[in-house]
Amino acid sequence: MKQRKNSAKEFIRINEIGPDSVDMQACCDQFLDEMRRGLSGEDSPVKMLPTYISMQNDLPVDEPVIVLDAGGTNFRICTVSFDKELKPVISNFKKNKMPGFEREVSAKEFFTLIAEYVQPVIHTSRKIGFCFSYPADINPERDGTLLFFSKEIKAPEVRGMQIGKNLLSELGQEQAGHITNLTLLNDTVATLLAAKAAAAGKNYSGYIGFILGTGTNTSYLESNKNITKVSGLDRSGYQIINVESGGFGFKGSRLDREFYATTENPERYHFEKLISGAYLGPYAGKVLETAIDSGLFSDEFCNKFKTLGLIDTIIMDSFLHEPKNKEGRLAWCCTDDEDSAVLYLLLDAIIERAGKLTAVNLSAAVLKADIGTHPAYPVCINADGTTFYKTHNLKAYTEYYLHQFLGKKHERFYEIIAVDNAPVLGAAIAGLMN
Repeated sequence: MKQRKNSAKEFIRINEIGPDSVDMQACCDQFLDEMRRGLSGEDSPVKMLPTYISMQNDLPVDEPVIVLDAGGTNFRICTVSFDKELKPVISNFKKNKMPGFEREVSAKEFFTLIAEYVQPVIHTSRKIGFCFSYPADINPERDGTLLFFSKEIKAPEVRGMQIGKNLLSELGQEQAGHITNLTLLNDTVATLLAAKAAAAGKNYSGYIGFILGTGTNTSYLESNKNITKVSGLDRSGYQIINVESGGFGFKGSRLDREFYATTENPERYHFEKLISGAYLGPYAGKVLETAIDSGLFSDEFCNKFKTLGLIDTIIMDSFLHEPKNKEGRLAWCCTDDEDSAVLYLLLDAIIERAGKLTAVNLSAAVLKADIGTHPAYPVCINADGTTFYKTHNLKAYTEYYLHQFLGKKHERFYEIIAVDNAPVLGAAIAGLMN
């Protein structure tokens, strides 16, 4: 067994799929440079999108707002209000499929489907907070134009269209004529806002919104004086920036680049494709195919693996949690302990590297915001997403590398929290405050 395990470790090293392939300081420096270029309007895969949300207004109580949440696979709708203790009251909740996830849809079908989802609650409020988890260029009126879809959403005609305006147009004057305010924001921006509300009264120096689920993204509060690509801003003020961190230009290994080529938009969102739930499983499948070709597994494993079809993150994760449970599809492929050990080493290396890259992402956001320098005033990182919390050891690896790099090396202080329904609550806050 020792020889097979050593061969697996050598495969990980040569193909640069493990954590040792990531130089955290160099990677973070590149991340910060792309963030700066994004703020100045230079070409950058990290888009650094302004939101025009400043977090300065008070939150009204006992006032309902319609919340729309367009996520990776689901489109959620509800009505939210906050009581005098700022506790949320959620009603009329319903979950639907995100248009364009299962099949390609036209722009007309995209907005028609969303309008049909919204109609049952459209008369519950005059305000809408729309959490839209895709890259959008937000205007000062807080509507947004889709730049492109990530997370494998297939609705190419929507690109370049204004999301809120077209939704209200599809609903029509009779249905939506009473709407006075629609605020479009990204889910990570909503996550940051939810942290601010949940942490009321605590001495945080700043807030980071972070999501690692189907996709990944980050948000933080930036000084307007640094957002030089936008004219007319009050340079003494601040606003939340939607980083679009999943687009970080991590070149990766040859194997990584071969995987990028198999995805939608192969030239974009390389970072997301190495750490998020939509891609970790398929990426692991690519790694295992290469490992099979390299002779790391038994012939019986190879024959069984060929019958499995696409490997998703759930299948990968179930093996890591229970390597000997033969009801798991990958565990079923393992004919002996050697196959099982090699498989575990490969998959665990992928997850550990994802955790290290996630720590780079969070570190870059904290360092760019220049917060968390005093232990009495740490940074509040509101982390959301099932991939971050449920994937075997991903959160633990992230915390380990974050402690070593951001905590020890850069002497920044932080606290990771989780706020239930963060995108929904943050969208409600944005819809009510603006």
